Amino acid sequence: MTQSHPAQERMRGVVSMACAVFAFSIMDALLKRVSPHYGPFQVASLRCGASLLFLLLPVAWRGSWARLRPYGVRLHLLRAVLGAGMLFTFIYAVRRLSMAETYSIVLCAPLLMTALSVPLLGERVAGRRWLAIAVGLCGALVILHPGHAGFGSHLAVMSAAASAVFYALSALSVRLLSRNNTNTSMVFSWLLFGGMLSLALALPNWQPVLAEDWPWIGAIGVSGALGQAWITDAFRRAPPAVVGPFEYTALLWAFAIDWIFWSATPTRTLLIGAAIVIASGLFVIWDERRLADLAYSSASPPP
Repeated sequence: MTQSHPAQERMRGVVSMACAVFAFSIMDALLKRVSPHYGPFQVASLRCGASLLFLLLPVAWRGSWARLRPYGVRLHLLRAVLGAGMLFTFIYAVRRLSMAETYSIVLCAPLLMTALSVPLLGERVAGRRWLAIAVGLCGALVILHPGHAGFGSHLAVMSAAASAVFYALSALSVRLLSRNNTNTSMVFSWLLFGGMLSLALALPNWQPVLAEDWPWIGAIGVSGALGQAWITDAFRRAPPAVVGPFEYTALLWAFAIDWIFWSATPTRTLLIGAAIVIASGLFVIWDERRLADLAYSSASPPP
């Protein structure tokens, strides 16, 4: 992996990941802005539809329609179900919690990905990583503590935890789909199928979209499409062990957005729990990178 990703490509991957995290943070803040007026499934369908429009514009400009063809439709549909579940639970959580609280829980997803890769993908996980996963989940329990003054809804907390599970399962499905699908087809199928499913579930309680909300929905589409493109580019250019740590910068943006727009500051319990989760995730990523470097060194011919 080190050999196929030179330093310049890795740096571009890091820049793409940093841009993706910023774009998704803006999108999530906008989702929080419109979520009080509409149901979670309606917001999810509007997010998918708006981003799909901005995804198709460059495809139509280049005439590269063939890149949209999905392979393994059943797995694409499963990923769409997971994506719809992730959006619904995230929107429900961020409507009632601050962005920092929601992000602190959802950032357990990389730890869950490592744990779930064992039964689902047959991968092996060393004992030290299991220890890091256990410590990280303990950090999540610190955040989930029922006595935490900043949490007004235990259901919203559980919803954020469910979003992390959906996120981890969806990310694992991407590892399987990427073997035969282009980046564009994976993003397209996720937005199309996930948007259709969310729309079907939203229709019974659909609320007319207010005229003043359309600019916000358009901004959600732009930021979501840019974030999806940048994060896909990041993982194409560099290994997860290189770009993964920069995903945790989302928490910094969440703290800043909470403070600027909602005058919310993190509590001591939230900061302690988030620090434990981030430290555990960074250890897992560091250990993966260390083993990859060792494998490359042993496979390289002697000078």
